[in-house]
Amino acid sequence: MKVVIADDEPLARERLRMLLGQLAGIEIVAEVGDGRSALEACAAHDPALVLLDIAMPGIDGLEVARHLSAFEPRPAVVFCTAYDAHALKAFEAAAVDYLVKPVRPERLQAAVERARTFTAGRDVVGEEHGDKRRTHLCARLRGSLRLIPVEEVRYLQAEEKYVVVHHARGEDLVEESLKSLEDEFGDRFVRIHRNCLVARHELVELRRDLDGHVHAVLRHGDRPLEVSRRCVPQLRDAVRQL
Repeated sequence: MKVVIADDEPLARERLRMLLGQLAGIEIVAEVGDGRSALEACAAHDPALVLLDIAMPGIDGLEVARHLSAFEPRPAVVFCTAYDAHALKAFEAAAVDYLVKPVRPERLQAAVERARTFTAGRDVVGEEHGDKRRTHLCARLRGSLRLIPVEEVRYLQAEEKYVVVHHARGEDLVEESLKSLEDEFGDRFVRIHRNCLVARHELVELRRDLDGHVHAVLRHGDRPLEVSRRCVPQLRDAVRQL
């Protein structure tokens, strides 16, 4: 079983490494100290298990777990934290176990067995993400990834089974549905077409062409985007509130 350890405390990583060394069939493929590096390690190594601290700099462990739930195949996540106050949120983020530091050998062994069961069936836990929304979108490509701050996203456009994320630094593909993104970030984006969501802060005005078609003008867009007829009323309301 390939394992990634993610904890910003070197001594905590050392203890986990030592305890895992006593278990059969374990291969530690990466040790990292922050959330971004954890996601990069998972994209590079496809681990079966991620031992994940919650309180880490930058992207915290709960958000890392939410991103990992979209990975295919999805690794088992076991949280290792000094606090037990996050237990409910941890399981809402689809963790298979929750260990309180200092991690006891027998509890780690039990968590590894839960992870083995999870990877065998991939159906031990649900997909609910809880109340906290992500701060980044995660684009994967050929074993690497790019984390895109949601605040930098200008618009999202569905294209076959992907969504193209147009953001301040370019374009990337994410393997998520436009509907799920709308459900999660509905206060930040507004639908202008069945295949397009636009960041509210990017809207400048609506324009009607000579053929009667309405287009949305974006603050940073190189061209206006087509607005479907049924989206015009709510979009007008959104523009008025700017």
